[in-house]
Amino acid sequence: MLQTENFIYFFTVCGFFIGVVFSVLNFSSAIDILMYSGAITLFFYLFVHIAAINFVDYSKIGKMMFNKKEYEEISDYFIKELDAREEKLDIMLLELDRINKKYAAQKQKTTAQTMQDEEQYHKAA
Repeated sequence: MLQTENFIYFFTVCGFFIGVVFSVLNFSSAIDILMYSGAITLFFYLFVHIAAINFVDYSKIGKMMFNKKEYEEISDYFIKELDAREEKLDIMLLELDRINKKYAAQKQKTTAQTMQDEEQYHKAA
């Protein structure tokens, strides 16, 4: 079976040679021959792409390039890893919150003790 790329290459080359023959027969200036050969080659190139689009079965290509089972396995693995990391972060945040509360309580206690000491110092003085 003819592959799509080979089909495109073949008709692009055919377009080039048809353009060269047509240009040589109709024009005498080198620039005209070059321009019209390029224009005809471009026309064949675009036309063959439009023709190839109608014959390519994209559903087969998609199945060949995309392995759904492997994708789901990898996705499940990453989801489990993210869940484990989320649990670790939750534990760390709870511990950090506990430490902050303990520090705030100590700071409040220390501040209250300092104020009492200052009051006693002022009364003694």
